[in-house]
Amino acid sequence: MQTKSENLAMAESAEMRIRHPRGLYVLFGTEMWERLSYYGMRSILVLYMVAPLAAGGLGFATTKATRIYGLYTGTVWLAPLIGGWIADRFLGAKRTVLLGGIIIASGHYCLAVPMFATFYAGLVLIVLGTGLLKPNISAMVGSLYTAGDTRRDAGFSIFYMGINLGGILAPLICGTLAQAPIVKQWLLQMGLPPETAWHVGFGAAGIGMTFGLLQFVIQRRHLAHVGNTVTQRANTEAIRPAAPLTRDEWKRIWAIAVFFAAAAIFWTIFEQAGSSMTLFADQLTRNALFGWAFPSSWFQSVNPLMIIVLAPCFAALWSRWGAGQPSSPAKFACGLILAGLAFGVLACGASLTGAGPVSPLWLIATYFLHTVGELCLSPVGLSTVTKLAPARMVGLMMGIWFLASCVGNYAGGWMAGFFRPDAAALVHLFGGLSLMAIVAGGVLALLARQVRSLMAGVR
Repeated sequence: MQTKSENLAMAESAEMRIRHPRGLYVLFGTEMWERLSYYGMRSILVLYMVAPLAAGGLGFATTKATRIYGLYTGTVWLAPLIGGWIADRFLGAKRTVLLGGIIIASGHYCLAVPMFATFYAGLVLIVLGTGLLKPNISAMVGSLYTAGDTRRDAGFSIFYMGINLGGILAPLICGTLAQAPIVKQWLLQMGLPPETAWHVGFGAAGIGMTFGLLQFVIQRRHLAHVGNTVTQRANTEAIRPAAPLTRDEWKRIWAIAVFFAAAAIFWTIFEQAGSSMTLFADQLTRNALFGWAFPSSWFQSVNPLMIIVLAPCFAALWSRWGAGQPSSPAKFACGLILAGLAFGVLACGASLTGAGPVSPLWLIATYFLHTVGELCLSPVGLSTVTKLAPARMVGLMMGIWFLASCVGNYAGGWMAGFFRPDAAALVHLFGGLSLMAIVAGGVLALLARQVRSLMAGVR
């Protein structure tokens, strides 16, 4: 029979297994504020570029604005390759995250200044800062847990919620400040030009990143044991002999290449959210529900909100299916087909714009299908790559995997350049994107057995 002290010790041990390190919540807050700043700026970036000079914008043509947007968001996903290398070899994750946050905040404050030179400087600084911060803050989350710690997956789930919480709040804050008439009236009362509201929105993104930096520095004591030196992965790779790849390892790398191509197509479709879908929301959608008007940038909060609601449902669904769940190629195919169906819905909505702005429900339905497709593909992709990559090449393969987002963002910006506020042109654009995704998903579904054979036993 157990004594009272033994029962108390067991209870404390169980609590320690459930409780997460305090450092997780420091990193949760830092990432939330960083994503708030990034998605807040992104929610108004294309709108600012296409707005006329008289309205405080840059007066860019749609093609120029969307291609700048695609180049910018693409390089945001390319820069982490360099940022991870800098942390691994020179600064350590903690110093690199701090430096990255400072550079990001500086970039947002540059965008808050109404000048062409500071606009481009701001974009460059945000790219560089995100490249330093993004990969290393995730690495720090992993280093909070020892090998075999059963809390690791749950810890990353909590961290992912911080990303999406920032994504929800970002357009609501920055979009409102940039677009809401009440803000422009307030600026006028303060003796400031109302068209500078765009820069108030950009400035708010900088303030958000500053809050993230402050809480990171103030609570750094909870991170004293992580992120000071080069990662363990880098150290072990430096001393591991470079053994040649086996036949099965080469097959799995070819499987990663197939998933890379599928993901690049998916992100080309998905990343229309910040470009063509934003323009559709702003120019051709009734931005009101039940008589209540809202800024067009608010639509970009729909996806992260749905992620928070639906992600636990998908996690439970995969767990319930267990070994009987669809294979990774099948899930990827579903993700692509759902993204295609989403743009099929939007093409139907676009066909009605000749009679005037359409209901916001067209965009909401599109975002819903996008979100379900994302949950079938994005987290599955991350998990699959870690399982397929040779043990001595996991870091490299993950870096290459993120290049799919780089390619997709750039291609998405290029394709969004064909946006025109014309029903026929939009049906062609959105219908073409829909067809591309559905065909790619169908081809992958047909090749699923062959792809599974390349995976050499990995499901």
